[in-house]
Amino acid sequence: MSMYGEAIWVSGSPSLRGLSTPLVNKLINYTNISGWEYIQTLDEPACIDTAVELLHSYLQTKEVPVNLIGHGIGGTIALMLARQYPHLVKSLTLLSVAAQPAKTWHVNYYQQRQIYTLSKTEALLNTLNNVFRNKYPCCLYNLIDNFYRDLENLPLMHSILKTESLPLEGVSVPLMVCGGQIDMILGYPDFHEWKKYLKPEDILWKCPQGGHFFHYFYPEIVTQQILHFWKAQKSEVVENRELVISNGE
Repeated sequence: MSMYGEAIWVSGSPSLRGLSTPLVNKLINYTNISGWEYIQTLDEPACIDTAVELLHSYLQTKEVPVNLIGHGIGGTIALMLARQYPHLVKSLTLLSVAAQPAKTWHVNYYQQRQIYTLSKTEALLNTLNNVFRNKYPCCLYNLIDNFYRDLENLPLMHSILKTESLPLEGVSVPLMVCGGQIDMILGYPDFHEWKKYLKPEDILWKCPQGGHFFHYFYPEIVTQQILHFWKAQKSEVVENRELVISNGE
């Protein structure tokens, strides 16, 4: 097993899988990392609790606590899991997750439709421009299709009439929250409100020049930050063990 322990990439966006691939491919050089995805059928009600319980069932098959990583709604699912079942989580790394964890890119889309009375396509194009700032990772038509499918898979009760909110609080496990310096989906207050809920040892980090999917465009920088965070957790465990031994003597 890797010195960092096992890691699991938590995703609630199977149609956007390609945007996490560069980072996962970097991390796999340093640790054992697997993926977990939430897939919701069209006739299923949107419910974050369902996603959390499915992830819980999966983690119960693991022999030891794992490092959870998630972007956007995947990070939200991982956060809610860590709050309810901290004994299953070694550490939690959140990418582009607001202090209000229900504020995903989908909220921006519904706000576009509500405030400006735009069509679905017009609102999605505006949202994609906010997400990528015209620096698209692939063909725009493919992006539109993939993001439409992500709207249908969302386990939150967001709509043009109302958006869902989740509890504002921290988590007992070691936490690193990462964001993009120029993210147009999550603004300064969304990110820095985390400071109210962080423990002294938790980490708040912004990727320079990064947008909402900063981990896609800068996977090497993000990988090094995550490894530094994991290494700090390992060092803390060693120090605690040495302290226990000293006290025992």
